[in-house]
Amino acid sequence: MTSAGVTHTSDPGYTRLVLSRVLKHRGARFGLIWTGLLVLFSVFAPLFASSHPLLIVNEGGLSSPMLRYLSAVDVILLLLFIFAAVLILIRYAVGRVYWSVVLVTLLISVVQSFYSISPPKLVVYEQYRQDVQLLESQLVLMAPVPFSPKDYLRDAGDTGFLEPLESSISTHWLGTDENGADVLSRMIHASRIALGIGFVATGIAMFVGVIIGGLMGYFSGVVDVIGMRLVEIFEAVPTLFLLLTFVAFFDRNIYLLMVIIGITSWPGYARYVRAEYLRLREQEFVQAAVICDLPLWSILFRHILPNGIAPVLVAASFGVASAILAESTLSFLGLGLVDDPSWGQMLNQAVQSSSFYWWMAFFPGGAIFLTVFSYNLIGDALRDAIDPNSHKMS
Repeated sequence: MTSAGVTHTSDPGYTRLVLSRVLKHRGARFGLIWTGLLVLFSVFAPLFASSHPLLIVNEGGLSSPMLRYLSAVDVILLLLFIFAAVLILIRYAVGRVYWSVVLVTLLISVVQSFYSISPPKLVVYEQYRQDVQLLESQLVLMAPVPFSPKDYLRDAGDTGFLEPLESSISTHWLGTDENGADVLSRMIHASRIALGIGFVATGIAMFVGVIIGGLMGYFSGVVDVIGMRLVEIFEAVPTLFLLLTFVAFFDRNIYLLMVIIGITSWPGYARYVRAEYLRLREQEFVQAAVICDLPLWSILFRHILPNGIAPVLVAASFGVASAILAESTLSFLGLGLVDDPSWGQMLNQAVQSSSFYWWMAFFPGGAIFLTVFSYNLIGDALRDAIDPNSHKMS
C-alpha cells in the first residue's frame, strides 16, 4: 500500500516481502537459526542444564526438584515465551490482537512472579547425586547437562580446570572452569546475559531515540537545534569508560549495565528517525492526519513512525551486537558480574597463573563471535531488503 510514493511498512504485505528477501540471504538464515537457539537456551536453561532432577518417581509419587528451585527470572522468561507463542497463534487465527489487554495481563503476571516466587536460598547441589546413589530403585530424570552453573562439584574434591571429556565422576563435554563448574552449563545460562543485555539495552536506546528523533524531525526549528545539541553531547560520552566508572563506584548490577548502555546509545537511532520524519512530514497522509485534528502522538507514532522505522530496525540489529560486545568486554576485564555466568567472564579464565586453558578461550570466545556475527549478518540482510535501490519495489 502506497501514499504519495511512500511505502507503508505497517502493511502486512510489505512486511512479508521484506521477510522473504531477508530469508533469501544465507547469512541471515544462519543468524536467525543461531539466535533462535540462543533464545531456546535462555528460556529453557533450567531444563537443559541443572543439578536438580527434572523428575523423580518413587513410592511416594512424582516430584520435580527442578521446579522447586526455579527463580523469578526463570518463570518470567517462560511467561514471556508463552505469551509470545499465544500472540502469534491469535494473530494468525483471529487476525486481531487487543494489545492493551495483553500488556496489562503480562505486566500483572511478571510483577506477581517477581514478588511471589522465592526459591530456597541454601542450595546443596550434591544432595540429589548422593540420593540417587543410595536409592537405585527410583526413576530419576536428569537434565541433558546434569550440572547447575553454580555447582562447583564439592563432592568430587578440588576439581578445578578439567579438559573436555577428561575422566571425572561425570562427563563434562566442554570441560570445567577454575572453580570446577561445568563450562557447558555456564555457557547455556550465560546466553541469558548476552541476549538480555542486547535486547533490553537496544530497546531502551530505540525508545529514547524514536521519541527525541521524532520530535526533532516533525517540529524542526528550535526543537531540532536543541535536540541535535543533546545528540552531540551524548555521542561524545564514551560508553565503555562510563561503564567502568559506574562499576567502580556502584554494585555490579546487570540492570544498571543495561540502562547505561541504553541511554548512551540512543543518538544514532534519533538521527535515523529525525531524517525519516523530515522526509515524511510533508507527505499527503500526514497532512490529512493533521487536517483531521488527530492527536499529536497519533500523528507521530501511528502514522509517521511505521513508515520510517525500517532504518531504525537495521541499526537495532547492529546495536544488539554492540551491547553484547560491550558487556563481554567489561566481563573479560574482570569488571562484569561477580557470580552469574558470563561469556566474557569465562573468557577471562583462559589464562590463569601463566597457563593457557584452550577450552576456556575457544568455546566462550566462539559463542561471542557467532552471536555478534549473526546480528551483523541479519542487519546486512535487512538493510539490503529494505533498500529501494537494490530491489524493484512492488
